[in-house]
Amino acid sequence: MMTRRAFACVGSIALLSACAQKQPLAAPEPPAPVIPPLPAHYGAITDEPYPIPAVPEGVVPERLWRQEVDNPYPDEAEGNIVIDPDAGYLHLIGESGRAMRYGAGTGAAAFQWNGTARMQFRREWPRWKVPETMIARRPELEPFSVANGGMGPGPDNPLGARALYLFQNGVDTLYRIHGACEPEYLGQAVSSGCIRLLDHDVIDLDKRVRHGVSIRVLPSRTVPAQLSNETGLATAEL
Repeated sequence: MMTRRAFACVGSIALLSACAQKQPLAAPEPPAPVIPPLPAHYGAITDEPYPIPAVPEGVVPERLWRQEVDNPYPDEAEGNIVIDPDAGYLHLIGESGRAMRYGAGTGAAAFQWNGTARMQFRREWPRWKVPETMIARRPELEPFSVANGGMGPGPDNPLGARALYLFQNGVDTLYRIHGACEPEYLGQAVSSGCIRLLDHDVIDLDKRVRHGVSIRVLPSRTVPAQLSNETGLATAEL
């Protein structure tokens, strides 16, 4: 015969069992995102005058990797360069409807410039000569002024491994296509005006581009018209 105490214990166990069955199961953990491995050409470069570290995995979006694509500017002559600051792309126009596309950082709103220039010359591991316009805002850069000879080449130089110099009508615009873009800022408008590539990519571009080609920077759709400088000289620092 079941005693009252035994009956009470059985009832309690049954009640706890029913409660446990009604509790919802914990949602499964979402799968970790798959990060595609970077191409081998973004590994460490050791045969330059200064070492270039590998690009960290998972930092640069795949769309900003150097890659050959269909040419989106069929009216441009082969060898010319077109830069879209809003998309964060630099296209080197190739043959047979193809182009080499690079991820590019561009100038912040107050420093953006658009127009057409000529690639007048280039430098490997260039010196950085800070213009007076920048020194007026950042006096601590006076030691690297034009008068003082600028900053020597090396890993700390903001121009990086290569620089392509943009001229209009024979006059230096002060704008450059250069390396030393920090990977986390690639494709963003955060600089003082220049077109910044990864050192790996600016070395590749420098090998491909011809002297004197046309470089067209498209107007940004996110910058007020009064900030664009299609006909005047640039005021950026690099």
